Amino acid sequence: MAIAITLQEYLSDNKINYDTLPHPYTMSSLKTAQASQVPGDRIAKGVVLKEGGEFLLAVLPASNHIRFDWLQSLLGEKVDLASEEEVEALFADCELGAIPPIGKAYGLDVVIDDSLAGSGEVYFEGGDHKTLIHVEEEDFSRMMGHPLKGVFSRHD
Repeated sequence: MAIAITLQEYLSDNKINYDTLPHPYTMSSLKTAQASQVPGDRIAKGVVLKEGGEFLLAVLPASNHIRFDWLQSLLGEKVDLASEEEVEALFADCELGAIPPIGKAYGLDVVIDDSLAGSGEVYFEGGDHKTLIHVEEEDFSRMMGHPLKGVFSRHD
């Protein structure tokens, strides 16, 4: 599959410079980090959440887990994980479990964990389980737009 069409068009339309990094098939962001020899805190993963009747994309390092109590405190509202069916509908051109953390490309608001800042570069799944996208942190920030930011994850 390689890069999802929606993501590829978004990168092109926004003139984002990127590289692709093929890797062996993996089923989790952390395993992708290991297979690619990229630190897990440099791989951004997206987790689709439901807040009220709306969907939201939480973006955090692959090496971290969401602390729902912290996230709910940040948002001021209860959030739940979206179902697999809902994720498939929102990211129809992506393989389940390999969604890009670029909410704007898919019409979703984003909340981003502060721990992704400061590395100079970011990697993320391109829509399949075998391709990472590599961008400079400045371009990643530009793709995020003006997300809500805060601390809602931790390394376990």
